[in-house]
Amino acid sequence: MTPRTLKRLHPAQRDDIADLTTRRPLPGPAISQLDPFLFLNHHGPQVYPPHNRGLPFGPHPHRGFETVTFILEGELSHLDSGGHESVIGPGGVQWMTAGRGLVHAELSPASFKQAGGSLEILQLWVNLPGRLKMTAPNYLGLQGDAIPKVEAGGAKIEVISGAVDGVTGPFPSLIGVEMSVARLAPGGAVTLPVAPGRAVFLYVVSGEIAVGGRGAPQMAPKWNLVELNDDGDAVAFDAPAGAVVLLGHAEPIGEPVFAHGPFVMNTREEIIQAIDDYNAGKFGAVAG
Repeated sequence: MTPRTLKRLHPAQRDDIADLTTRRPLPGPAISQLDPFLFLNHHGPQVYPPHNRGLPFGPHPHRGFETVTFILEGELSHLDSGGHESVIGPGGVQWMTAGRGLVHAELSPASFKQAGGSLEILQLWVNLPGRLKMTAPNYLGLQGDAIPKVEAGGAKIEVISGAVDGVTGPFPSLIGVEMSVARLAPGGAVTLPVAPGRAVFLYVVSGEIAVGGRGAPQMAPKWNLVELNDDGDAVAFDAPAGAVVLLGHAEPIGEPVFAHGPFVMNTREEIIQAIDDYNAGKFGAVAG
């Protein structure tokens, strides 16, 4: 396999939400999207004191894309207008297909607001093509022990969707996204095949990684989105002192993106229709 080389680093921009520490590498000053990956918020890491207000994401709508939420530390409560409800703890993942539209709330459970504790969460938005934007909404939340792991080369890879070394993740993707979280011990290394033409999403959550296997490797520190060249059939990186990395890849959709707040469609007219449908109550509602 020939590893892809590093094209550019995109440092996450600090953009706190109330008292929630938030960094956002995508979109960024030099990158608007990494088709089909639209948006990543990195919340934390931080420690909430006892008797805190918890997360600020009360009921709000979405249409036209999917959200994938990784709970690295802490707990996250989910409630949506499709009747799905869960509380997911450390190591767990939530995959929500907004599709034609729903309302959901992402809040801290009462126990976390009472006791406080560590919190670190990633939320990735994945676009849907026009033919799937009005698909039925869906949601799946799984705890960390329900997510299969692959261990090799000093790395533990949590397989979210797609397959790694013959191990298939439990989350189905409508567009064939392969997604994993790699936790590398000091000196650990990861090499995974990625077909040419697929868009790679590589974000350094913590630590530092050396990217590429040809010539002198280039270093990518924490809180950076690593944009790769499409010049190989693999993604390879190692972590001299250990690291946690979010890694995904998918075929680009190649369609116009017209986004407005919580709606991502292909045209301005579709955005106007989404707003009208939401105001008419067609997305349903949740308490909160």
